[in-house]
Amino acid sequence: MAPKLKFTEGEKVLCFHGPLIYEAKCLKSSVTKDKHVRYLIHYAGWNKNWDEWVPESRVLKYNEANVQRQKEVQRAHSAQPAKTKKTPAKGRKSEPANTTPAREESRASTPAGKDVETISTSSKKNQNKDPPADSGSDQPKKKRGRLDLSIETEEQYLAKVEVKIKIPEELKVWLVDDWDVITRQQKLAILPAKLTVSQIVDNYLAFKKSSKLHNQAKESVLVDITEGIKEYFNATLGSQLLYKFERPQYSEILQEYPDTPMSQIYGSIHLLRLFAKMGPMLAYTALDEKSLQHVLTHIQDFLKYMVNNRSTLFNLQDYGNATPEYHRKIQ
Repeated sequence: MAPKLKFTEGEKVLCFHGPLIYEAKCLKSSVTKDKHVRYLIHYAGWNKNWDEWVPESRVLKYNEANVQRQKEVQRAHSAQPAKTKKTPAKGRKSEPANTTPAREESRASTPAGKDVETISTSSKKNQNKDPPADSGSDQPKKKRGRLDLSIETEEQYLAKVEVKIKIPEELKVWLVDDWDVITRQQKLAILPAKLTVSQIVDNYLAFKKSSKLHNQAKESVLVDITEGIKEYFNATLGSQLLYKFERPQYSEILQEYPDTPMSQIYGSIHLLRLFAKMGPMLAYTALDEKSLQHVLTHIQDFLKYMVNNRSTLFNLQDYGNATPEYHRKIQ
């Protein structure tokens, strides 16, 4: 006997996407061979490329109680410090990962394809897609982002594996200090940063090129990886890498530098926040396991580079006091 469907085609619903809840529409429904119900979901205001098949556990009725739950989840997410979140174990069909896929600003893309080179090249093929912005509102803002994800199949959903990026202890202390400076002391990173994300990534690439073991084949992969890091940063900064206290500053930066990638404005601590959240993001990509491990190896090497250069990358003097006017904006 087929299970009873909780939602109908065309019904307005709410749906979990990562840790947050979004207004959506149920396009189709289906029942798998093992009697699991799934729905093809379209997120309101999002490009159709973000449509995806989701298990019934991620879909909620659109009612007053769940709308309130949506707001509470957003508030809790905005208030929490940046830290690595766990994704569902392979084959598990319960709640989604507690970090959403890359979604927002700049000329970016999530990896898709067969090898590590796709971490950057996929964005060049999808320059006219409007992704959602993780604003927590019912109608996500249209940003400059250029992301593209194909519809997720049931097989892809089941095949997701937990992806972890190990943050070295020498860098974890800076994440803790950063959280304290921003959320408790209510200071802000001085922007543009003295050493921007783009400069740090380019310096890493130059360092690797200077190695005696470097060759042309390795250079091609390194270029793709480093460009991919910049793109991920540009894509996720506004949606996932900022504390609530930093958002007015971010809005000001967007107005002051409308045509500048955020990787050319923000610096090392925001890049480190990216790596703390990137594991679950990568779990939502189409990279096969071998390619994924290849990417993770390069990311761990980059973190090792940051450890070795932490004296020049991180400094509490890179934060400044917020003005009284700024404090009034966040009230």
